[in-house]
Amino acid sequence: MARFDEVKNLVMSLEGDFEKFYDKNNQAAGTRVRKGMQELKTLAQAIRAEVQDAKNKDA
Repeated sequence: MARFDEVKNLVMSLEGDFEKFYDKNNQAAGTRVRKGMQELKTLAQAIRAEVQDAKNKDA
């Protein structure tokens, strides 16, 4: 569950930048959002690999 907590924390840390970008059109916040979303994608891919490995190990 530690990985799930990482995902939640990353998403929550981006909340302020999402608001700044979408509500106030702050372009720098948009850059931070894109960077954070790339980190989220990388983390999600790592979690997928871990789950697949665990599933195959048990089979």
